[in-house]
Formats: sequence, C-alpha cells, structure tokens
Amino acid sequence: MFAYMGGIIRNFDGKLLKAGGTSNHDHLLVSMSKNHLVPDLIGSVKRESSKWIKTKGKMYSKFGWQDGYSAFSVGHTQIAAVEKYIANQKEHHKKKLFEDEMRGFYHKYKIDYDEKYVWD
Repeated sequence: MFAYMGGIIRNFDGKLLKAGGTSNHDHLLVSMSKNHLVPDLIGSVKRESSKWIKTKGKMYSKFGWQDGYSAFSVGHTQIAAVEKYIANQKEHHKKKLFEDEMRGFYHKYKIDYDEKYVWD
C-alpha cells in the first residue's frame, strides 16, 4: 500500500520519504512540491489508494479511510527524528493511544478542535 501511495505522491511532484502506522492510522513523511496543495495531495492519496486496495480481494471491499486527516510541516533538520518516530509507531502506541497523542499535538500547537469531529 505504501509503495502505491508513493506513486500517487510522485504524480504530485513529491516524494514519500517514510511511511508506517498501526491498525487505526498511518503516517506519511512527504517532501511536497510547492506547486500542489496539501488537501489535493491527501485527497488523491486516500481516494486512489482506497480504490486500489479494493481490487486486492473481497476482504477489502468495504475499506475506506476516515474523512479527516492531520498534516504538520517539519524542517529539514527534523526529518531524521520524524523517520524514527514513524518507524517506531507500534511500540510507541503501546504506551500512548493515538487519540491521546493527537490531543497533545493539538494542545501544544494551539489547534482548536471538536472531539465529535475528530475520531470518526
């Protein structure tokens, strides 16, 4: 799936640097072109990968991504730390739930959110 997503990202003049996740979420570290918008890229990745996975067997026929997403920008000097963070997702989330971590990010970066819209 991540290789397929990488192809979609390349179609947006970007590069997938690292991908990983757990059973309830994925992380993509992407080097993006300045010529494309984040919502357009994410929308295409979700739409096209969903169509693709449904061709891989009946067990995936009802697959779908959640409606929303979160996107954060990082500086070049932070790439190695983010790659390490993505690589350690399974271990990391044994200690901290995804939802609790996101609440922490929202609080740290002063992002307003409404619980009823975040965890569909």
